Amino acid sequence: MEQYNVTGMSCAACSARVEKAVSKVPGVTSCSVSLLTNSMGVEGTAAPADIVAAVEAAGYGASPKNAAAQSAAPSADALKDTETPRLKRRLIASLIFWVVLMYFSMGHMLWNWPLPGFMQGNHVAMGILQMLLTIIIMVINQKFFISGFKALWNRAPNMDTLVSLGATAAFGYSTYALFAMTVAQVQGDAMAVMGYMEEFYFESAATILTLITVGKTLEARSKGKTTDALKGLMNLAPKTATLLRNGAEVTVPIEQVQQGDVFVVRPGENIPVDGVVLEGSSAVNESALTGESIPADKAEGDSVSAATLNQSGFLRCRATRVGRDTTLAQIIQMVSDAAATKAPIAKIADRVSGVFVPTVITLAVITTIVWLLAGQTVGFALARGISVLVISCPCALGLATPVAIMVGNGVGAKNGILFKTAVSLEQTGKTEIVALDKTGTITSGEPRVTDILPADGVTEQVLMSLAAALEQKSEHPLARAVLQKAQEDNLPPAEVADFQALPGNGLTAVLNGSTLYGGNAKLMQTLGVAVPQKMASSAEALAAQGKTPLFFAKDGTMQGVIAVADVIKEDSPQAVRELQGMGIRVVMLTGDNERTAKAIGAQAGVDEVIAGVLPDGKEAVIRSLKNKGRVAMVGDGINDAPALTRADVGIAIGAGTDVAIDAADVVLMKSRLSDVPAAIRLSRATLHNIHENLFWAFAYNVLGIPLAAGVFIPLLHWQMNPMYGAAAMSLSSFCVVSNALRLNLFDIRSTKHDHKRKAHKTSKKENTTMNKTIKIEGMMCGHCEATVKKALEALDGVSAAEVSHTAGTAVVTLDKPVDDTVLKKAVEDKDYTVTGIE
Repeated sequence: MEQYNVTGMSCAACSARVEKAVSKVPGVTSCSVSLLTNSMGVEGTAAPADIVAAVEAAGYGASPKNAAAQSAAPSADALKDTETPRLKRRLIASLIFWVVLMYFSMGHMLWNWPLPGFMQGNHVAMGILQMLLTIIIMVINQKFFISGFKALWNRAPNMDTLVSLGATAAFGYSTYALFAMTVAQVQGDAMAVMGYMEEFYFESAATILTLITVGKTLEARSKGKTTDALKGLMNLAPKTATLLRNGAEVTVPIEQVQQGDVFVVRPGENIPVDGVVLEGSSAVNESALTGESIPADKAEGDSVSAATLNQSGFLRCRATRVGRDTTLAQIIQMVSDAAATKAPIAKIADRVSGVFVPTVITLAVITTIVWLLAGQTVGFALARGISVLVISCPCALGLATPVAIMVGNGVGAKNGILFKTAVSLEQTGKTEIVALDKTGTITSGEPRVTDILPADGVTEQVLMSLAAALEQKSEHPLARAVLQKAQEDNLPPAEVADFQALPGNGLTAVLNGSTLYGGNAKLMQTLGVAVPQKMASSAEALAAQGKTPLFFAKDGTMQGVIAVADVIKEDSPQAVRELQGMGIRVVMLTGDNERTAKAIGAQAGVDEVIAGVLPDGKEAVIRSLKNKGRVAMVGDGINDAPALTRADVGIAIGAGTDVAIDAADVVLMKSRLSDVPAAIRLSRATLHNIHENLFWAFAYNVLGIPLAAGVFIPLLHWQMNPMYGAAAMSLSSFCVVSNALRLNLFDIRSTKHDHKRKAHKTSKKENTTMNKTIKIEGMMCGHCEATVKKALEALDGVSAAEVSHTAGTAVVTLDKPVDDTVLKKAVEDKDYTVTGIE
């Protein structure tokens, strides 16, 4: 996506006009304009010059974001609020002259405030003074007129057009009344002179401009706050780095750090760029990136990230990623890109904004004409038309969605939850089914020792020492689990001789003249080692729980059993309960055998377990689940990428892999499953906030415009002064932005407001699904199950297949008719025998 700065936009009608103009450029596949950040994201093959020309032809300015700046780390200066100070100066100047004007107009007319002697009874002088003060205020706020009439000339009227037309109409009619007054005074018609005093609307013109500037100032200030989270992330980036060059330490600007440079970080300093530790050890606080408050221990070979805080030790590191390639820069880019995209819900407001201003101008003209035809004075009719112009607010419509998206993204980023696009932020909250990959998502992904069962006369310490000595030369993941446990218990492994790996069975080695064996139950049986019945039963029970029992023997005598398993994360059961409390069905996907999968699933508390799923079969399962509702897939590995892409929302958990992160719509920086319900909760809160904003924006205009037009005068005698209309307009956008800022107070961990959503209507396709049971001979193991499953799910019309070698069946779910001969051929082509299909 190419990013552009856009100038001259003042409301939603402007952004809609720019978007429409750029979308027509040949080669542009998508265009998204953000009124909030005055930026534009364009995808496609169109040349930047053509895009800039299209924007300028629409009456606005555009320029590609500086390429050099894009290659460097993002800076908070890019988001510095320059608009609010400028508007404050305009507002202060306007208020000074407005107060003087109101003294001479409303103050004297209503409350008989004293005037200078030369103005007593001099109505023409009063009119001239009001006109001059109004002209000064109009010059101060000339931007409204320049932007408004320029947009009108380009046939793209915007909010500034409404303001400038209203102020010009009030000023023009008042000027006419002033000249008419001079004629009456020359003719000596005192009554006419007094009558024309009532026709002055100079104060209305000035008040409209001043109050709209008040609203614009409040709106700009609030909009500036919506990017606070993003600016906070940018401010985390260190400005300098201490490099080692020719043996000496040199402090250089962060922009000069190159990949491969060696840098040093002392305690209390922030790490400048992503790198790998070459020397030293320390505790590093990574809360800036992950939200995790507990420091992570770093030693030689470990990776470190920019903007994290070195708390204790001295580190010497090599830079691996610099500038926009660092983790922090990618997070900032992800949040920025999300703000530059549009949520589907914004399309309604965009369509309305595109025709809003021309419609309002038409209504104002009609209102004025109708009141003139009804016999009212020109001043009365004009006041109604001006009220319609100045009360209408397309800005509230245009800001309703992007401000909430920006704040929601900021809240997520502060909590380690990154939504790549506005679409993903909206869709995540609509999730009805969450599919969880087991390894690394529900479980830690690293096997650990869970149970130690020493034989009679053998202590746990002795058993662990023997096991560690035997496993130290093995590269198997289960061996690493045993060694990690021994290290935790301060049991250094003894040196062994004649080490030998026994493929498929286990290990053997000699320790102090004694032969050690370790492996599965089959190895013990082959060696003739007697396993006590109680221990065998315990091992079987452990296996039923999804654990792997490792048997250890010494000189033909059983020493004990150590169980190893990929344990579930501490927060996984709670996260699953929270998801279920939100009305979401939780499904676990795993390639494990059914017994192990069900054991893990029972511990986690999921609703459904789908076992024996090959890496390339996850995508098919997601496709099947999508028939039952909106699906979010949570995974962390390369093999999860197709499923993440297929799901309605793909969520990459933890550091994950680059491929998984690229394929996902949402990235969770921490490896905590509890961030999944938090992300859904935040999405729902943001969507609710957008609904509130849109309701206010539509309701305000639907009620305000008829009131301003005088529809209620005949019935309720409600009559609106144009000044009150301008006040209402100035506050409408401010209210929308302020409401969005409330999201900063939302607690994404609290379950207090969780509720079950109304079930998504399933498609007709789901209602026509059917199951068939295929009886199969020849399947002997889990590999056979996986082979048959893959063959069946490759068939057109088969949405899922549940295969069991113990039952000798395959239950297939069909989303359209599939002939039995096709099913039979698919199985028998894999050298298995089909005995029947029901």
